[in-house]
Amino acid sequence: MKLTYRQIEPFVKNPDPAARVIVIYGPDAGLVSERAEIIAKTVVPDLNDPFQVANLSGEQITEDPVRLNDEAFAQSLMGGDRLLRIRDAGDGLKPHLDAYLADPSPHCLVVVEAGELGPRSALRLLAEKAKNAAALPCYVEGERDLGSLITDILSQQGLRIERDAQAMLASLIVGDRVQARSEIEKLALYKMDDPETPITLDDVRASVGAVRALSIDEFVNAAAATGQLEGAMRLYRTMLAESVPPQTLLRYLQNHLRRLRRVKAAVEGGESVDMAMKSLNPPVFFKWADTFKEQVRSWSLPQLHQALDGLRDIEVRSKQTGTPTEALTGDFILRLSQKSL
Repeated sequence: MKLTYRQIEPFVKNPDPAARVIVIYGPDAGLVSERAEIIAKTVVPDLNDPFQVANLSGEQITEDPVRLNDEAFAQSLMGGDRLLRIRDAGDGLKPHLDAYLADPSPHCLVVVEAGELGPRSALRLLAEKAKNAAALPCYVEGERDLGSLITDILSQQGLRIERDAQAMLASLIVGDRVQARSEIEKLALYKMDDPETPITLDDVRASVGAVRALSIDEFVNAAAATGQLEGAMRLYRTMLAESVPPQTLLRYLQNHLRRLRRVKAAVEGGESVDMAMKSLNPPVFFKWADTFKEQVRSWSLPQLHQALDGLRDIEVRSKQTGTPTEALTGDFILRLSQKSL
């Protein structure tokens, strides 16, 4: 069965019992692992229980196909259902799962974890088309999805977060679900001594690392400025060295250019730069106010439209397997700084 976007979260919390094999795949390895564990625990509470849980790799099954049936049909010494978890799966697993699904065990759930599987992937197509299997995609979450995750985790701790602080945190943790959850939990721990007041931008900067947050601000402003290519590329390399995903930097840059476009449009409509900037939420950080004004003056609306179109193109291409996102982003920064888009 093929799950729609709206069906994914309900399915993860309460898997359809008709699905005896669940293939979880996508570029966000952290999200794949997290969803696999949530689903697995609906069958076996203790995933370290050797009597009820078997762990194999895709390679182990392709080298010894009998192990799939042996583990799936093994009886639990403690009674109850069993779990077979298969990691690092690829299309080589398809024929073995195909044969297994002809007569699967009613007492064992098989959870398969894979990386990116394209639309023509044999393993993915098998899970999508079989009535007793399910294909569950895990793509890199956008800031809107992470915003919901941030709110949910913090509310469980009795904490609230301001909207602009939530937006900044989401933009900083896009790329890996495990890292995202770790940063949110770290923020909750940081704020635990002051649960009565909402989490602010300053709290986020202090928790995720002021250097990292301010470095991203410096990168965005250097990339959008004229004649600062060397500084922008140096900061870009620094961000990559600190394991900030290129997608995070692209989204942060996209947000900055959108704000520039909004102010530029208002200015061309007759408003002053200062008045137009006051309409932005969150407001421009005071340290960057003069820089932002200079960028409003130096960019034209057509150029900003072109830049945003270019960013959207890179975002689409970055979701395709094998795309050199780091190189594409670097090339875009080069063209952006020269306004040769």
